[in-house]
Amino acid sequence: MGKKYNFDYLIIGSGPAGGTAARLLAANKKLRIGLVEAQDFGGSNLCTRDIPHLVSQSFAHDFYNLSIAPEMSNQTLHFNFPSIASHQIAITTLLGAGDTTRYKSLGITCISGYAHFLDSHTIAVGDNQYAAENFILASGAKTSTGDIIGLDSVRCLTPDEVPRLRRQPKFVFIIGGGPTGCEIAEYFAKLGTKAIIMEQASSLLPKEDPEAGNTLRDYFTNELGVMVVTDSKVVALEKDGTAKRVIFKSGSEDKVVRVDCVVLATGSTPCTDYGLENAGVHLNKNGGIMANKFFQTTTKNIYAIGDCLGGNHSSTERAEYEASILADNILHRSKGFADYKGFIRFINTCPSVACVGSTEARLKRHRAKYKTSIVYLRNLPAAIVDGLDCGFVKIIASPRTGHILGATIVAPHAELMATELSLAIRHRSTILELASTPYMTNSYSYAIKLATRQLIK
Repeated sequence: MGKKYNFDYLIIGSGPAGGTAARLLAANKKLRIGLVEAQDFGGSNLCTRDIPHLVSQSFAHDFYNLSIAPEMSNQTLHFNFPSIASHQIAITTLLGAGDTTRYKSLGITCISGYAHFLDSHTIAVGDNQYAAENFILASGAKTSTGDIIGLDSVRCLTPDEVPRLRRQPKFVFIIGGGPTGCEIAEYFAKLGTKAIIMEQASSLLPKEDPEAGNTLRDYFTNELGVMVVTDSKVVALEKDGTAKRVIFKSGSEDKVVRVDCVVLATGSTPCTDYGLENAGVHLNKNGGIMANKFFQTTTKNIYAIGDCLGGNHSSTERAEYEASILADNILHRSKGFADYKGFIRFINTCPSVACVGSTEARLKRHRAKYKTSIVYLRNLPAAIVDGLDCGFVKIIASPRTGHILGATIVAPHAELMATELSLAIRHRSTILELASTPYMTNSYSYAIKLATRQLIK
């Protein structure tokens, strides 16, 4: 007699990847689906990262815009800092953070606790063991702490903890100038906290075209009073009474700054420490789980999707996309695989940053031929009305075929503008087709039309 299984598919992680996979697979009522979650059901997107940050940042943007409005020049605005955390908890609860009701209504068995593989068909969760014919690993990622001396003795915040702070810091040091670091620096600065953001590379947002990082640097420095330090590295942290001392190297000099809060926006590393070796699952060179294009790991009954795969550009959208492909393959015995062309890389500052397709640096590495155009927003009617003197639309295209290879947008609601460029890249539209498309003259998106016109000349 064959081994009896508790589940046909047991999914580890209930975030955008695991939660989506569970819900889609539950459409087949014959499948026994289990979902294991070590923390709050809904994963980091809903419970600690995307939605909580969105709520907090939305308040910071609104407060700041009111505080600098000419109509409010004779008013003194105040806010209650703990209420920001309370509000985002209320919103995430409304959206179902930590709630298993939706899963259970679909016939999904929810298991709380940390999973640990005993073999390729069995996991332990606390004192219980569960056997499954197949597993889907969707364990996500966690903050990477790097090699900074003193992290074991100096309390630092991770990005997940920032939205739930109950006390406003007076002076914050953000380590890391990528998307998350930039969002956190702006959040604190707009609420009146003095902020320093440090990046090892020569500009903020080092994985994107430099114009984006340079625009944010100027905005942070000139409008928000954020101190931006690049080409520098934090080497140690020390306690200094109730404060913290950050020791960093800038050029050949060692410098020290005293702050009351340090945030580690140092990137993430895949969560893989749950006995994968016992199941014969190997890791890739990025420290993520090794999987083929069908998301099958080195053990054929175990699949992996989402941030636990590692890679340079993780996102909620990619995690959900991978989950939908895997679920479709399972339900319909198909052989679909991911096509990542056109995924938007978004930084939720204000103005926001949206990047899609290739960067110039990547094209140069591959020795690809390309041409670029850039249109600054300051002369557009929309920017003049809003008083916006920064931002741009940059488009990269093939000089031979006219296909769009990449784009960077820094503008209010840049993600909405980038969607049409995402569509163009994914479906191989040309600059001529975009240039001939009607655009609203008094909108920011009109800059896309102007940029494509430049490329045609």
